[in-house]
Amino acid sequence: MAIERTFSIIKPDATRRNLTGAINAVYEKAGLRIIAQKRIWMSRQHAKKFYEVHAARPFYNDLVDFMVSGPVVVQVLEGENAVQAHRDLMGATNPANAAEGTIRKMFAESIEANSVHGSDSLENAAIEIAYFFAGCELVG
Repeated sequence: MAIERTFSIIKPDATRRNLTGAINAVYEKAGLRIIAQKRIWMSRQHAKKFYEVHAARPFYNDLVDFMVSGPVVVQVLEGENAVQAHRDLMGATNPANAAEGTIRKMFAESIEANSVHGSDSLENAAIEIAYFFAGCELVG
């Protein structure tokens, strides 16, 4: 098994409901370490750039609006096969389809307000981590 790093965002719907600690507990119980974490309020420009891969999709503007609607918690998680482990913990994008015990099944309000974001590959994790964190902020 490989020790990896992945990126996570606890989204505005979850921070509004004060779920940061509960979500962090799920990560830690599953063996993921939080090696960097900060609470921020993304600017519209920052959110548009981060989600630009979705710019041509019909949900892009709504996604940006949602992500700037309140504070988020950006994180770097580390552990064995962290990218896949985190994706498994998150559950399906649509909480109605998410497995029992996943973050989205337990906490999400809707497809859009689904409480968490996670990197989909090691390559994207590296890009997303660098977008929000300086190397000296990663304390593993």
